Amino acid sequence: MARLKWGMKLSGASVLRISITDRCNLRCIYCMPEAGVKLARHQELLSYEEISLIAHAALLAGITRIRITGGEPLVRKGIENLVMSLDRLCPEDLALTTNGLLLPQFAAKLKAAGLCRVTISLDTLRANRFSRIARREGLKQVLDGIEAAIKNGLSPVKVNTVIIRGINDDELPDFVNFARELNIELRFIELMPTSGFRPECKELGEWRPGLVLPGAEIKNRIEEKFGPLQPLDSEGSVAQVYELANGARIGLITPVSEPFCKDCRRLRLSSEGRLRLCLFDQTGVDLKKALREQGADVRQLVEIFKQALKAKQTWERGDIEGANYDMFRVGG
Repeated sequence: MARLKWGMKLSGASVLRISITDRCNLRCIYCMPEAGVKLARHQELLSYEEISLIAHAALLAGITRIRITGGEPLVRKGIENLVMSLDRLCPEDLALTTNGLLLPQFAAKLKAAGLCRVTISLDTLRANRFSRIARREGLKQVLDGIEAAIKNGLSPVKVNTVIIRGINDDELPDFVNFARELNIELRFIELMPTSGFRPECKELGEWRPGLVLPGAEIKNRIEEKFGPLQPLDSEGSVAQVYELANGARIGLITPVSEPFCKDCRRLRLSSEGRLRLCLFDQTGVDLKKALREQGADVRQLVEIFKQALKAKQTWERGDIEGANYDMFRVGG
């Protein structure tokens, strides 16, 4: 299929992050209570056909890249069919964020369907700690998933690590060596207030700023151990990326200590069809309603995206500590 004829490109956003499910096969302590949460019924989720139509409109409006997220996107049946459908729209980049548990059996299928690359979430390299953070077993499967992604060319492979003071911050050197050995980019992410900090999440309890390890401190700790971090070109990315003398590539994502709203180029589509300017956008636009009740066509969806892209240019997220949202619903 021929590439789309792009519409007018507006500054402020070039990535659409599409959450396709609120389900997950892990229960990470900063994301979801161990007992889980009330999940959306299947009919409440956007269908793959609706997602593809919305993505088509987004690309015509000026979005250039698409990322599939969750929950855990690989738990939704037929994901390779969605990837194939999105690939036919010819985005400049088609990526997926996953916890990696199911990647060993999906990596080859996803690559064949047209997926370009993956980002894998991994918060510890220790098996016993993995089960405490994720409340499930699975470190070996995730490591096998990273290997499968590399083997099948879903590259550049990136690994996201949420750093929590007193929980896993002692593993910073281990992760740096891990990145160097596998020749991947390891990105350390500051802890943010999420649904996991509600009272039912007993491990961490209410949001406590003291749990945050600021990006500057992460950088200092790494440089004390490995030497200077040399900045690389990170234009268009929410991560500031560095390289060490040993070749390890390290990224820092600092939404708490150094907000990057002015450089963020992301829009988010929740699994239930709400288009949001940001994780902290409490309202958004109900695209599912526009499609199912108002009969919106591609042209109308394009106009909605153009308005969202324009609004993104002046978006202010407000107080991060007062936010209350479910990342697994909005899309991580």
